[in-house]
Amino acid sequence: MPQPTHPSVLRRPQLWIGTGLIAAVVSMLFALLYVGGNVNPRGNLRDLPVALVNSDGGADVNGRRLNLGEQVVSGIEKAAEGDRSIDWQVVSREEADERLGKGKVFGALVIPADFSASVTGLTAPQPASQGKPAAPTLTVLTNQAAGSIGSSMSSQAAQKAAHAASAQLGQELLKQVGSQKTPIPTAARLKLADPVTVNVADGHPVGSRSAMGLSAFYYALVLVVCGMLGANVVNSQVDTALGYLHTDFGPIRKREPVRHTSRVRTLAIGIALMLGLSLVMGTLVEVATVGILDMDASHLGLLWLYSVATIAVVGVGSLALFAAFGTPGMLLATIVFVAMAVPSSGATVPVQALPGFFRALSEFEPLRQITEGLRSLLYYGAQADAGLTRAWTSMGVALVAALAFGFAVTRLYDRRGLHRIPHPESVIDTTPTDSVHTTDAGPATGSDAATDSGSDHATGSGSDSDSGSDSDSGAETKAAASTTA
Repeated sequence: MPQPTHPSVLRRPQLWIGTGLIAAVVSMLFALLYVGGNVNPRGNLRDLPVALVNSDGGADVNGRRLNLGEQVVSGIEKAAEGDRSIDWQVVSREEADERLGKGKVFGALVIPADFSASVTGLTAPQPASQGKPAAPTLTVLTNQAAGSIGSSMSSQAAQKAAHAASAQLGQELLKQVGSQKTPIPTAARLKLADPVTVNVADGHPVGSRSAMGLSAFYYALVLVVCGMLGANVVNSQVDTALGYLHTDFGPIRKREPVRHTSRVRTLAIGIALMLGLSLVMGTLVEVATVGILDMDASHLGLLWLYSVATIAVVGVGSLALFAAFGTPGMLLATIVFVAMAVPSSGATVPVQALPGFFRALSEFEPLRQITEGLRSLLYYGAQADAGLTRAWTSMGVALVAALAFGFAVTRLYDRRGLHRIPHPESVIDTTPTDSVHTTDAGPATGSDAATDSGSDHATGSGSDSDSGSDSDSGAETKAAASTTA
């Protein structure tokens, strides 16, 4: 007898609508988050920390003490009153070096000790014994270890301020020269109009194999992705081992007998497996990046521990989302750990150049904390206050929150009987009868009672069952139907 032909699944509107909605939401959300956080960094720039150092010792001019360094500082601060893009921090040279070495500032503008003497020497007569006067200079220090774009923004702001100060000093020098009766050559006037040379130097050098200060971000991203992918693998392998999913090896399909396990126990099994895999994955990530690719790194033992812990925390967090939300939890984990995390990490565009929404996200999004900790390990000598303490604290809080959330939700599901696969003893026979109504969970007598007792004994009170228990349930259904007939 010919078999009936089923209509194509592509004709089902639900398939097109459901898939289309998911694809639309994902594409729109990722575009808004990724591009929205980076589309206008200069327009969103607020309070980028830059050090301002005045080491000028001053000079005596016509019987009075003159400190042009203080004049430059006051001019920069006055210009910044109506512009909140740069947070100029007036500090000593020692403090500036310390903040550069901890990533607290993105750069610095340094006024040297002989600044006043070199500027005034351009118009004052110099004794022959002193030779040619030194040209006045200002030094701009960069800090690629804190982020290449942030360092570039800091350098541009510092150079702009230095050139503005040079132009202001040039006007004063031209006035002084103009009051003298002796004219000066045009070339000299041009030199006096812009007297200061601006030098750019690296305030905190990074190694040549540090991706220009971005290796910490790339390494952090690898750890996060490994944690998410590891959680996906663990989730599917645990379900396969429990018989909830099948495994395909080419044309061969394999499925284990179903083991009716509580959601709490399933999550605990997944977490234990994830912790073991974190040791392997964290080790291999460090071997690949440091051992094979020769990435600049120090404190290798601490880096290994940090790598393992990061993968474990991200993996446990992902497993908690999977356990609480099921299949949508995978999409939610991708949004939390990637879509919202990357643009708010401050790794490429500094946090100070992000829109307000992403600045708020950066306070708790894991990728920023992970990146800051890795910057401390890779660039700042593993200093605790260079971001490492905050990273460890954030990981500890995230781990506790993930465990509490995951086990609270799965326990709630178990207590309400929301099992992933119904237990045999909870399946109710809904076959209509005139005088007999039996259930697996209800009272039973005679041969039915013996059958139920044997089934419960075989399944271990629902903790472990296979296809045999399903056959027993089917046999009871047939017997009830026969009695009814």
